[in-house]
Amino acid sequence: SYSVFSLSQYLSHRTGSFDLFRSSIDEAKTMFSSLARQAVRQSSKRLIPLAGNAVNSATAPVAARAFATGSFPAPKLFDYETVTANLTVADAIESVEAAFGALAQGKVDVPMPMHIGIDESAVAGPGDCHIKGGYVSGTPTFTVKLACVSFYKNAELGLPPGSGIFIVVNAVTGAPLGVFQENRFMTDLRTGAAGAVSMKHCSLPSQDVVGFIGCGAIARNMARAAAAVRPIQGIAFGLAGAEEFAAEMEAELGMPFTVASSAKELCAKADVIFTQTPGSSPVLELEWLTNPNGVTIIASGSDQPTKQEIPNDVLKASKYISDLTKQTSKVGELRGAIQAGVMTESDVYAELGDIVNGTKPGREGNEIIVVDLTGTGAQDAAIGQVAWDKLSTL
Repeated sequence: SYSVFSLSQYLSHRTGSFDLFRSSIDEAKTMFSSLARQAVRQSSKRLIPLAGNAVNSATAPVAARAFATGSFPAPKLFDYETVTANLTVADAIESVEAAFGALAQGKVDVPMPMHIGIDESAVAGPGDCHIKGGYVSGTPTFTVKLACVSFYKNAELGLPPGSGIFIVVNAVTGAPLGVFQENRFMTDLRTGAAGAVSMKHCSLPSQDVVGFIGCGAIARNMARAAAAVRPIQGIAFGLAGAEEFAAEMEAELGMPFTVASSAKELCAKADVIFTQTPGSSPVLELEWLTNPNGVTIIASGSDQPTKQEIPNDVLKASKYISDLTKQTSKVGELRGAIQAGVMTESDVYAELGDIVNGTKPGREGNEIIVVDLTGTGAQDAAIGQVAWDKLSTL
């Protein structure tokens, strides 16, 4: 049989001159084809073991990797109805809390989000697409998420303005395990879970008057999340839907909810304020924050450079906590303060994971605390793992 060495000898012998070398090309091709066929036959005897069997990467034959012919099973598809019927914000809180702790320790690989803007034309848009993902070290899966928002023309078709999927991937093999058609439901769950983690670590157990500025889907998950932390007295304000929101949450949670006549009234009463609005204008003012015991503002509306809910003077006056500083400085509330020249990244008190881990304290007195939640790939990885663990057994 031929070997690489004998092929080298053969070519050396046959290439005494350039013309002779050219005349031997066809013959060399024939020999190389023979070598390739022989390698395939040999590698078929030592294929890489199936997933679950130990593989020593240092000794695994190169040829076996190069010529492996196995295939992965198709990922499972979980439709929207299955996802929404089987997952709750309470399912996500513990895993999201752990993910924030790991993130602060540098144990999560979280790339910066990708943003695709779909400009309005006769055939498309307007809308936005966000792509996020992450891997929490030591967990068996990682997640990539595609979320589409602000496709407002969908209303004309009787469709919601947002949609999305989670792809949960086997961290051992790199093969997709499941595709979750969640249409932002899982995104809202993990956002709500981050709100619960923020409230737990950045407010006192006695601070139970919780305000909600903006009363849409995210506010509902924030209310559920807050109620999972401690019993609350809810107060709501929104340009639309506040009465419906308050009635629904009171009935669902069994806790009292009232409606404020203005954001100013809400700010004067609340110990904790959740803001979750889609606009680009601030929703409160520094002079409205008159609670003598201090207030914790948990802002989740800003996730791209065009949005800002919290005015710069409030940010500057606060103990500012980010979910991920490299992200909030680009697409969160911090971005506006940096652009205005009133803050820098060095003014960030901590990342939320630092508070979770006890590296820095949360509330220490009657200070204003702002927690800036832009949504991280760590949260997506956490809720993706929860979804796979729970739904793959159905």
